Amino acid sequence: MAGPLANNPPNADRHITNGAIAWLWVVFSFFFISTLLMLAWHFIKPRGTRFFHNIALIIFATSSLAYFSMASNLGATPVRVEFEHAGFSQTRQIFYVRYIQWFINFPLILIMLLSASGLALSDILTTAFMAWFAVVSGLVGALVASSYKWGYFVMAILALMYIWASINGHARRTTFHAGDGVRSGFIRGAGFLTVFTLMYPLVWGLSEGGNVLSPTGEMVWYGILDLILGPLFIFYFIFGLRSVDYETFGFRSNKYTDMYGPQGAVNHSATSNGAAIPASTTSGAAAAGHTPGAGVHHPEMGTASVAHGNNALHGVTMPEPAGPTTASSAV
Repeated sequence: MAGPLANNPPNADRHITNGAIAWLWVVFSFFFISTLLMLAWHFIKPRGTRFFHNIALIIFATSSLAYFSMASNLGATPVRVEFEHAGFSQTRQIFYVRYIQWFINFPLILIMLLSASGLALSDILTTAFMAWFAVVSGLVGALVASSYKWGYFVMAILALMYIWASINGHARRTTFHAGDGVRSGFIRGAGFLTVFTLMYPLVWGLSEGGNVLSPTGEMVWYGILDLILGPLFIFYFIFGLRSVDYETFGFRSNKYTDMYGPQGAVNHSATSNGAAIPASTTSGAAAAGHTPGAGVHHPEMGTASVAHGNNALHGVTMPEPAGPTTASSAV
C-alpha cells in the first residue's frame, strides 16, 4: 500500500522522508492517546474543577490534528532557501500547520501555568499575546527566502524574553492564594518551561532559518520538544494540583444559573457579598403588576434602594447585605 509520500507527493526539493513519516505517526499516537485520557479525566472531575483539564484537552486535540496532517505529508509549502546545503539548492519543505498548532497551544500553556499564580489577568493576557507574537514572527520568518527572515527571528526572541521574565520574575513574586506548595510547583514548572522553550529558536535557526538540519531532523527535534511540553509537562502539572482546593484560585462562573439558580434565586456562594434575594421576589413583583427586578440586589453592584411611589416595588422586603466573602464558583 502506498504511503503518504506517494499519496501526497512532496512539493519541495528538500522534504521529509519515510523515516520522518514513521516518527510523526508515533508522535501523533502519543497526542491522540493523551487526548482520550484527558477527556476521560475531564468527565471524572466534578463540575467546577475542570479548568486546567479543559485547557489540556484543547492542547492535546490541536496537536493531534497537526501531527496527523504532518504524518500525512500535508500542511506544508515550498520556500526557497537562503543557504544551500547537502546539494539542495532550490526549495525546502516548510510545515505551516506546525505554526498553527503552536499559535493555539503556546498561549494556552502559559495561561494554564500563570493561572496557578497570583498574576493579574491583564498581565496573563499580555504574556499570552507575546506567545502569539513569537509564533507569528517564526512563521513569517520561515516563509521569507531572503536574509530578512532573521529580523523576524530577533523579534520572536524578544517576545520569548518577555515571556521568560514574566513567568520567572513577576509571576513568582505574586501572592499565591493556593499556598506555598503551589508556589514551589509553579517555580519548577516555570523553570522547566523556560529551558525547553529556549530550544525551539535553536532548532528553528538550524532548520527553517539556516537550512542545516534536514526536514527529517527538524521533525525529530520538534517532535521531542512538543512531547516534552505537551503530555509530559501538562500531565505532571495537573497531577500536582490534584489535592488543591479550586476555590483558592478564585475562579468564578458568569453563568446565570450558577449565579441565580434555576428559579432565579441568588446563589450564596456565587455572589460577591453573600446576600441573597428570595426566589419569591421576582414572582411577587410580577404578580403585583410591577416591573420585576426593580430595586433588587445585583451581585456586582450591591443592594439598590426601593423607592415608594407609582413605580414602587410593594410587598418585598430586601435583606441587608452580609459582610464580604470570597467569590469562587465553577469555571
